[in-house]
Amino acid sequence: MAKKAEHREIIRLVCTEDGRSVYTTTKNKQKTKDRLELMKYSPFLRKHTLHREKK
Repeated sequence: MAKKAEHREIIRLVCTEDGRSVYTTTKNKQKTKDRLELMKYSPFLRKHTLHREKK
């Protein structure tokens, strides 16, 4: 029987504007092939910015 966390991997989301703020999250690598992009809060810029998955 397959484990629940077997298909998930830990990824880093890096801010596209300053490159300093980093979030970590998980994603299903079988269902989501392309890179993840989310709007997250950047504490250095004090606003919500686009964060992209970095390898």
